[in-house]
Amino acid sequence: MNLADKMTLLQTTWNIEGSSYAKEINAKIALGEVHGDENLKGPEPADNRNELAPLILSLLKKANKENTTPAFRAMFPPAYAPFVHIIQEQGQCIENLCYINYNKIAFVIGTAYEKRKAYTLTNSSIQELPATIQSIGRSHQNEIYAIAEESTVTTYKGWQGKKIAAFKVPIANYLAVSQVIPFNDGLSVLLISPEGIYLLTTNGHSLIHPAPDAEDDEWTPEIDMEHAALSYDNSFIVAGDQNSAHRILNRNGRELAVIDALSSYPHYALFSKDGQQAILNSCHSYNGISISVPANNWQALSTGARKEGPPYTVIDKTGRVYAAVSASGYYILGDASGFIKAFDNKGKYLWQHFLGSTISSMAMSDDEKTLWVASCSGMIHKLTLNGGRRDDHTIGNGDHYEEFRIIFWKNEPQPLVW
Repeated sequence: MNLADKMTLLQTTWNIEGSSYAKEINAKIALGEVHGDENLKGPEPADNRNELAPLILSLLKKANKENTTPAFRAMFPPAYAPFVHIIQEQGQCIENLCYINYNKIAFVIGTAYEKRKAYTLTNSSIQELPATIQSIGRSHQNEIYAIAEESTVTTYKGWQGKKIAAFKVPIANYLAVSQVIPFNDGLSVLLISPEGIYLLTTNGHSLIHPAPDAEDDEWTPEIDMEHAALSYDNSFIVAGDQNSAHRILNRNGRELAVIDALSSYPHYALFSKDGQQAILNSCHSYNGISISVPANNWQALSTGARKEGPPYTVIDKTGRVYAAVSASGYYILGDASGFIKAFDNKGKYLWQHFLGSTISSMAMSDDEKTLWVASCSGMIHKLTLNGGRRDDHTIGNGDHYEEFRIIFWKNEPQPLVW
């Protein structure tokens, strides 16, 4: 068999197996939506392309060197399952995705406890940013960016634009900055860290979560599953961690309400784009519950969501959420099982799309047509929403296609575009 015949056979096998696997998974997803995943029986569908993965990877590297990745993708649509054994060894967490313009984002590789590396992605081109950068954040409005570098957080008007203000990082371990969220004027910043959640202002800083233990003279903030969200008009903050409830604060950090978790541990929060709701996720192992609560009467919620009085809507009963975005009238939640799922602001399920690994960060374009999704597989996926499907290998029931994915594996000298 000559080389051309071998390539034809490889392509045929890859596509037949990939299409068959996606069809079986999608059929199971459809049944689960009708009958409930817990009621499904029978073996899990299997992707039988593991043995092909090393050869496909070598051809992908060749296509990257020769700048022929669009043609390669057309021949070999990307997959997750055949590369799981590689991802388990070489995958890494990608966080802090920040939208810059219609074809450009910024992001960091690594968790808060690691020495991170920061980059921009323009179309499919990568540029490394200064090694001192630990975290990057973008405001909801006015294109304000916050850059955390060593002991300082600086805000800018526009990407690499005019400097607005600089703030001292109040935590002892400067590397442990999970996230920074600038306010819309650039004069305040939320700093989220395992050493506490702080409000930085031009007048100084204050610890807004957790609440200090007044009876412990040696108390220092130390939290897990730390998270916070800022409303789009910057009026409200949600803060929480593994051992707290979700605390609703005003823009100055004063507590307005406390909302109990429906699952075991508070894990994630997000405000709707119109400011009318907050999404609160709590988790147990890989599962979780997401609820929406109205943002127009926090006092009505202060007795906790577990009790009968406060109004809330269950959005999702399955996902442990690590990342999410708000769009006009709906949310996209990314979970620990590698799915992104969309729900409208009334809690109606819209669609789901599988990418693999734990979804670690997302960014959406201002026109809401493009979604970048990062995961702990070490990949960033660029999706065109509501643009139709491009192949029959897609797992999920949304009308979307992936323009490309870029792979950042630990032992690869250069990122790989697929």
